[in-house]
Amino acid sequence: MNDESLFSQLSLAMTLAFVATLVLGLLVKFWLATRQIRHVAQHRGTVPAAFASRITLEAHQKAADYTVAKARFGMLELAWGAALILAWTLLGGLSWLNQLLLQWLQPGLAQQVALLAAFTAIGTLIDLPFTLYQTFVIEQRFGFNKITPKLWLQDMLKSLLLGVLLGLPLATLVVWMMGATGTYWWLWTWGVWMGFNLLALLLYPTLIAPWFNKFKPLENPELKDRVTQLMARCGFTSKGFFVMDGSKRSAHANAYFTGFGASKRVVFYDTLLAQLSPDEVDAVLAHELGHFKHRHILKRMVSLFAMSLLGFAMLGWLGNQAWFYTGLGVIPNLRGANDALALLLFMMVLPLFSTFIGPLFAQISRKHEFEADAYAVAQTSGADLSSALLKLYKDNASTLTPDPVYVKFYYSHPPASERLGRMQEGAAHV
Repeated sequence: MNDESLFSQLSLAMTLAFVATLVLGLLVKFWLATRQIRHVAQHRGTVPAAFASRITLEAHQKAADYTVAKARFGMLELAWGAALILAWTLLGGLSWLNQLLLQWLQPGLAQQVALLAAFTAIGTLIDLPFTLYQTFVIEQRFGFNKITPKLWLQDMLKSLLLGVLLGLPLATLVVWMMGATGTYWWLWTWGVWMGFNLLALLLYPTLIAPWFNKFKPLENPELKDRVTQLMARCGFTSKGFFVMDGSKRSAHANAYFTGFGASKRVVFYDTLLAQLSPDEVDAVLAHELGHFKHRHILKRMVSLFAMSLLGFAMLGWLGNQAWFYTGLGVIPNLRGANDALALLLFMMVLPLFSTFIGPLFAQISRKHEFEADAYAVAQTSGADLSSALLKLYKDNASTLTPDPVYVKFYYSHPPASERLGRMQEGAAHV
């Protein structure tokens, strides 16, 4: 077998593997979505017995309708996303864009960075109708959207500016390193990528997040005293407790930690404080502390580092294989580097495999949630945590009757029935 014949076979194998993975993943996701829609719709008419005394039929039906609406819209996004990947790859979109930029710019770093920027800009514009529909139609219909068109536009412009100030220099550095640091460029680039992510996590609370939201110190003396005591009792320190004006964009509620070590901030959405009692907020915070106590955040970061290192190593190998480009419908540059092309193709292909490994990570995440719940119950009141979670399920219109198979694939948090049931079992054994 000569080199040309081997190349043709490898290129064809790449094409077939790509199409098979894309189609199979799409079929699995459609099957899961239809299961979810059917299961939720079938249980729409009756509140589960375990929640009948605390959840009204009206709230249960709203959650069902919201879940079904999002699932149906998600199926449309899936179909469009698959068509778009095919358009960029086998139908020649990315190759055409690359050749067009080569006519305007000489092969080199500037042309490659321009390719990344143009691809990102086009992708953002193509996704715009879906983003607008999700926000101003679905979220608006169910009473969750609070953002105005003016504020939405401001957010988009701020995000664009951040992309130019941070994303563009990073992309330039990555592409330069891919071509200038030798055989093991992927190792050095991985180090820079991880350093950037850690720096972003460090700077986000004080420099980036305030661009989009206002953060005020927690003023409620009773709640502040409770959470301060809880933090001290659990052996944690923080830079302070802050309230974020999440209500100007959405009615959804949340609380989170941000930052590292003693610089961690505790942030409460104003919507969360409006919905929960001080005891319930205390319990929710204890749950978040449970994640730190069990080192879930650290474990996830280590997993992310390891997977990204593997990804960069794979990219380092594939980027040198001509059949990788031709098998995905792209003509590689003959007079210059193909680093940006390799990066974009890899970013499009890699997520296709998430359908098949996603359930594993979802299961690990649900296990972590159970552990954090157990820690919260040990530090505060299980009744308060159960009450808080049920309020959040209700106010966020989270369905109480998801399809069990859909849960296994997608849910990073256990459904309400499992989560509250586990708490009750734990309380019964105390």
